[in-house]
Amino acid sequence: MSARSRWSDDDLEDVRHLVATYFAKDVLPSAARHLEQGHPDRELYRRAGEVGILGMSVPAAYGGGGGTFAHEAVLIEEQVRAGDVSMGFAVDVGIAAHYLAAYATEEQKLRWLPEVCRGESVLSIAMTEPGTGSDLQAITTRAVREGEEYVISGAKTFISNGHLCDLVIIAARTGEAGAAGISLIVAEVDDDTPGFTRGRILGKMGQKGQDTAELFFDGLRVPAGNLLGPTEGQGFYQLMEQLPQERLITAVIAQASIESAVAKTIDYTKERHAFGKPLLALQNTRFELAECATISRVCRTFLDDCIEKHVAGQLDATTASMAKYWISDQATIVADRCLQLFGGYGYMDEYPISHIYTDVRVLRILAGANEVMKELIARSL
Repeated sequence: MSARSRWSDDDLEDVRHLVATYFAKDVLPSAARHLEQGHPDRELYRRAGEVGILGMSVPAAYGGGGGTFAHEAVLIEEQVRAGDVSMGFAVDVGIAAHYLAAYATEEQKLRWLPEVCRGESVLSIAMTEPGTGSDLQAITTRAVREGEEYVISGAKTFISNGHLCDLVIIAARTGEAGAAGISLIVAEVDDDTPGFTRGRILGKMGQKGQDTAELFFDGLRVPAGNLLGPTEGQGFYQLMEQLPQERLITAVIAQASIESAVAKTIDYTKERHAFGKPLLALQNTRFELAECATISRVCRTFLDDCIEKHVAGQLDATTASMAKYWISDQATIVADRCLQLFGGYGYMDEYPISHIYTDVRVLRILAGANEVMKELIARSL
């Protein structure tokens, strides 16, 4: 970012420095191990809790920082800027924690959220199924009420934080087909929980150090009181209420990736020489970077407006869908154009631009595929 965003202030810039220091000192030295094992070290969540950067937008009464979405935006931006994609903060405290803050009982909030904010419990949310992607109304994982428990059976895939999670919010069918039959139920799990199995850590094109796994439920018993909301059948509507924040977080990741790609490419083309002069002195290079910088500025202006609206409680679902689709599309375009300016070196793993190129591709798919975003936007016309 060339200038401070309108939604930022001195306190948020102090947070930015704190987050950047955490990634530089605590996370990046272990980056190679995270890539090899396919997930970050659990201790790094506890360390983030000690530093005070977990749950910054969770109310202070539940162990959080009492801040706003702007605090989470700073966390995500600095994670991308550091070149890390392993830590699952976007899902843990950016998304899943807010389901608990919005729909859990007071007793549950007091029990679960402080542990999350301390980094002692890692949160996940299990929506996607092997046969169901963006069509959440079609999920088949079922939760059957038996006395004071739900018995859950089914499978989920592409679950961020699935390997490390201690608390998982499960989207399950408790009633009839369609939206009205879906509920959200919180399961407290570990590797020895009967009826719960963590599947393999999934190999991916990008974000290789980030924990993405399959989850299997075979008669998993969960207290009936762990239902989120006062009655069954509220899950789909709860998802719809929270998905705009998830989509805005995706846009934040995409924008930070655009800015990182452009900055790294400018630096590289100033240093790299071809035909007796720096690459940046060549007209094609200059025009390519001028266009990428313009794309970045336009996307940043749109994103900042969305963040301001969201902090004020005024961001509508249509605009969140626009930001998610548009900025993630532009991120893949800019990453491709910037990689090209690195030539053969851009294809090498040791150059960060190659990771940006592969890491951003999934942003057009997760949180609802961009084709679905366009459909949602079209419905508002």
